[in-house]
Amino acid sequence: MTTTIASDQLLHLVFGGELEDIEGIRFKDLAGLDIVGIFPDYASAKAAWRAKAQATVDSAQTRYFVVHLHRLLEP
Repeated sequence: MTTTIASDQLLHLVFGGELEDIEGIRFKDLAGLDIVGIFPDYASAKAAWRAKAQATVDSAQTRYFVVHLHRLLEP
């Protein structure tokens, strides 16, 4: 059985938090991760990512990421 994701539902997750080290991707506090949300397309996810990244520009150890959920859901 093959599962196909509709092209209008390219889901993206935006999340972030404080890193242990600015050269890695290991979070200091997993319970404190900021889950910004799930977005229906890359453009809206990028806008949310940009807003959070700019809001935390003074914190060098805080990073936000966009995860392409639709790629993880494809078999």
